Amino acid sequence: MYATSSGEGCYIGSMKRTPTAEEREREAKGLTQFSHLRKWGNDNLRPSEKASKHSAQYLKLRLLEELEDTWLPYLTPKDDEFYQQWQLKYPKLILREAASVPEELHKEVQEAFLTLHKHGCLFRDLVRIQGKDLLTPVSRILIGNPGCTYKYLNTRLFTVPWPVKGSDAKYHEAEVAAACQTFLKLNDYLQVETIQALEELAAKEKANIDAVPVCIGPDFPRVGMGSSFDGQDEIDMKNRAAYNVTLLNFMDPAKMPYLKEEPYFGMGKMAVSWHHDENLVDRSAVAVYSYSCEGPDEESEDDPQLEGRDPDIWHVGFKISWDIETPGLAIPLHQGDCYFMLDDLNATHQHCVLAGLPPRFSSTHRVAECSTGTLDYILQRCQSALQNIRDEADYGEVSLKSLEPVVLKHGEEIHNEVEFEWLRQFWFQGNRYKRCTDWWCQPMTQLEELWKKMEGLTNAVLREVRREGTPVEQRNEILTAILTTLTARQNLRREWHARSEATSSNACNAQEHRHSPHWQQRHGLVTWSNGEWWGQWRTVLQRQSPLCSALDVAIRECWSRVAVSSGASPELPELYPRIRSQNAGRIGKRMILRCLCRLISQISFPNSGVCFWKPNPRERAQVLGGGTKAVSDFSPPTLSWA
Repeated sequence: MYATSSGEGCYIGSMKRTPTAEEREREAKGLTQFSHLRKWGNDNLRPSEKASKHSAQYLKLRLLEELEDTWLPYLTPKDDEFYQQWQLKYPKLILREAASVPEELHKEVQEAFLTLHKHGCLFRDLVRIQGKDLLTPVSRILIGNPGCTYKYLNTRLFTVPWPVKGSDAKYHEAEVAAACQTFLKLNDYLQVETIQALEELAAKEKANIDAVPVCIGPDFPRVGMGSSFDGQDEIDMKNRAAYNVTLLNFMDPAKMPYLKEEPYFGMGKMAVSWHHDENLVDRSAVAVYSYSCEGPDEESEDDPQLEGRDPDIWHVGFKISWDIETPGLAIPLHQGDCYFMLDDLNATHQHCVLAGLPPRFSSTHRVAECSTGTLDYILQRCQSALQNIRDEADYGEVSLKSLEPVVLKHGEEIHNEVEFEWLRQFWFQGNRYKRCTDWWCQPMTQLEELWKKMEGLTNAVLREVRREGTPVEQRNEILTAILTTLTARQNLRREWHARSEATSSNACNAQEHRHSPHWQQRHGLVTWSNGEWWGQWRTVLQRQSPLCSALDVAIRECWSRVAVSSGASPELPELYPRIRSQNAGRIGKRMILRCLCRLISQISFPNSGVCFWKPNPRERAQVLGGGTKAVSDFSPPTLSWA
């Protein structure tokens, strides 16, 4: 439930109020005027556009603009049509009241929450949204199958393993081990409850019965699979309820100085914004156990001054995505309540969490999509990349079995994946996992060793590019195959380095979010050497034209001085794609080469008058964003002394 607050955005408004007659009339007109946006959002966008975050952001801004000072309608249990609307529009949302859950399980789960909180096992995540690092208001920990991960908002969380059969996990505290065992027990219970709810839903749909039981108390009669379900139905239901992780959440609203207001309905303060849970198996269920530590047990139904939901009670809000006609729901969550999002509800609806007064825990059980998110998966990928090693010398250099562009590209893509999706993700979160277990330490050490071998693979590829006997055509094919991946690697390394520096300078986050000292010293901002860059530059120069080849000797001599004196300039890698992108144009090639010559001369001879670039009197150029755009013809660059 807390996992993927992808609905971050601009929030306005306050608590719901009673509108005047004039306001109701204006609201009706506004909803009529806005109907075209709903139709456009639901019907006219292509599937790729519907999935686009930019499209969602655009729709959100349009919606807020159209609403102006009005609220969309929403219902609470105090409204007469609440349960009817729930049954008709939200039939795949099921609530199990706390009284229907065994009392012993309540006690164990609530003690487990407090145990993990006492041992400091829950952390606020530093997530990446639109290029910015934001600290979540909710503290979290992921517990689940050993070796599984769950990724949301560009942050990969690693499971603290629960003690499934065959697991060799060792915990630092016996109480932590007992807590993980408890959440595995809760997971088993919720799996059974989910299958039961799916059976009830399927039975009602087959019988064409509209009144699906959405709120189930302790006396609700249970039904079995029955003869209407075949073996495949049963397997499908079990798979959609095969929860492999649970994301535990905690938040104390009293310690949050600012919480955003719900922007569309005026539901009040939000702990988690409107969102769809991401990275889940298609049509799989989500089960949530809610535990509010203390506070009022019932809503203030007799208070005539209170409109809308009770702000002292935690609620979960639901709405149909981009639907302004169907009222939203605000469902109160009391201590020990469970709710289930079945089938495609998570895809067609959005939900948010509305804050109450007391601190609250939740355990959100889900079927995480782990096809590319398990330790076994990434180890197999690493072995696949390293199959291209023929021989490995004692000093680390390797020789390659194949120089086929497809093989080299495949290896470099895996290189990026293990570095940026696993190693840097893990170490960026600091030593948080050691609070519970050291299960991930050995696998991460193993991945680092494999990563080092892949660094050797990259160096071997670049040596082949530089080797004198390599045919020019083969060099071009190799560079074309790996250029995009290597450029992405360089950019990502800078980005992660900047993130590490930024979080290290923030005292409150430095302990939770930082690179491992081991990774920082040995594998921090790793950049390509001057020799590697020169090998690629020289290949490009040789493939361009006689003009470029004529400059080869002069630039190589200059570059050797750069390598000795000042190191590689960060501007040179950025110019390389520009050369490639303008290969077809003669003017473009000359223009970029001029920039290159001028840059190298400035770096190599900063205190002298030597220059590899001399402007032509007929030339007029505009410098745009670090590059040069030609507006008239160019004469060949000349070597001269200014």
